[in-house]
Amino acid sequence: MMSVSSLMPLAAHAHGDVTPQAVDTKSLPPLGEKWREENPYRGNDEAVKVGTSAFAQNCARCHGIEAVSGGIAPDLRKLDRDCLGLKNEAKKQACFKDTDKYFLTSIRGGKVRNGAVYMPPFENVFNQEAMWAIKAYLETRRETR
Repeated sequence: MMSVSSLMPLAAHAHGDVTPQAVDTKSLPPLGEKWREENPYRGNDEAVKVGTSAFAQNCARCHGIEAVSGGIAPDLRKLDRDCLGLKNEAKKQACFKDTDKYFLTSIRGGKVRNGAVYMPPFENVFNQEAMWAIKAYLETRRETR
């Protein structure tokens, strides 16, 4: 686990100087070194609790309080909205898996366009438990329309 002082060099310059806050994931089942392709904490109440706190401390300043975007960054309640309307269960689950992969790629690597950092990479800031806990929280905030 990184100390808060080791997080100091990372800043989200697109939205001002922001120091990520550590996420305590000790209450979650450890996931090991190999990165998961699907959210192993889907529906896990403890993960939602951890993810709620992590999102509020680290993501809400850009993605909005309770994931309701004010327009600065994408509205993450809509992240997997297209999956919900699929009638075929196998296709729906494949869609959720693809969305999980997109989410993980985005949070690990950040978002850069034309050299401008829109979202910093969190690869060396959060462990995968923290990232998947945030995704578990976002799944509780889904906008269905």
